[in-house]
Amino acid sequence: MTRPAGAVSTASDATPPDRAVGLELQDVGITFGSFRAVAGATFDIHPGEFLCILGPSGCGKSTLLSAIAGFVEVSGGTITGEGAPVAGRNEHAGVVFQSTEVLFEWLTVRQNVMFGPKARGLSRAEQRRIADQYIAMVGLAHSADKLPGQLSGGMRQRVQLARVLANEPQLVLMDEPFGALDAQTREVMQAELARIWRQNACTVVFVTHDIDEALLLADRVLIMTAGPAAGIKRIHDVDLPRPRLKASPEFLERYERLREDIADEVNKSLRDQGLDDGASS
Repeated sequence: MTRPAGAVSTASDATPPDRAVGLELQDVGITFGSFRAVAGATFDIHPGEFLCILGPSGCGKSTLLSAIAGFVEVSGGTITGEGAPVAGRNEHAGVVFQSTEVLFEWLTVRQNVMFGPKARGLSRAEQRRIADQYIAMVGLAHSADKLPGQLSGGMRQRVQLARVLANEPQLVLMDEPFGALDAQTREVMQAELARIWRQNACTVVFVTHDIDEALLLADRVLIMTAGPAAGIKRIHDVDLPRPRLKASPEFLERYERLREDIADEVNKSLRDQGLDDGASS
C-alpha cells in the first residue's frame, strides 16, 4: 500500500498477539451531504500496537475513528481487517467514548461489566468470572457492588474500559476518553491504560488532541491535516522506552516535532479563513 509522507513501518519481528488485529485504510473518504470531512486517508494499523490519532480541532479525528468502528459509512476507499472489508459494525472492535453517560446508572459496576458477556449468552457464572477479572484489572474490585453515581469521573471511565474489555475485543477504539478528567486523574488513567494494554495484548487506536498524552502512550502518532477534507499529514514513530518521562530530552524533542506539524496545519486553516496565523504560534 502507499504510505503517507513520513510514514515508517515499525512492524516487529515478533509474532503479534493472537488477540490483536490489524487494519488497512486505503484512500478513505467520508462525506456528509456536500461536506467532505475526510479525503484520501491511507495508513495501516499494526496488530498489537498503540496508535494515537492527533490533529487540529475539528479535523475529523473522531469521524475517522467512527468509520473504523463501522458507525460511519465511508464514501470512498476501503477499510480492511483480517482480509475482509469492514462493512457495518466492526466485529473486532470495542469502543470507549469520552462520556461516561453510556454506563447504565441503575446497574452496579459488576452488572455493567457483565452486560456484554450476558448478551453473548454466557452462563451466569462465566459472566461474573469475566466481569470480576476485568474489574480487578482496572483496579475497581473494591467498588464492584457500587452504582456509577457513587463513583468519581476517573472510576467511571475505568468501568467503561472494563465493560469494553469484557467483550474481549481484538481492537479497542478510544475517542478522547480522558478529555473530561482533571489533570491528576488523567495522568493516573494514562498510566493505567498503558499497563492494561500491555497486559491485555490487543490493538489500541486512541484519538486525542493532547501531544503529551500521545507521546506518553503511543507506539506511533498519526497526524491529520486540518479540515475540511482532512487527510494524513505524517506518521511519527515513538521509539522511547516505557514508562516515558516528559522531562527527558528525547521526549521534548519529539514533542516539538509533533507541535510543529500541528501548528503548520492550524496556521494553514487560519490562512484559508483569512485570519492572522500569528494567533496560533
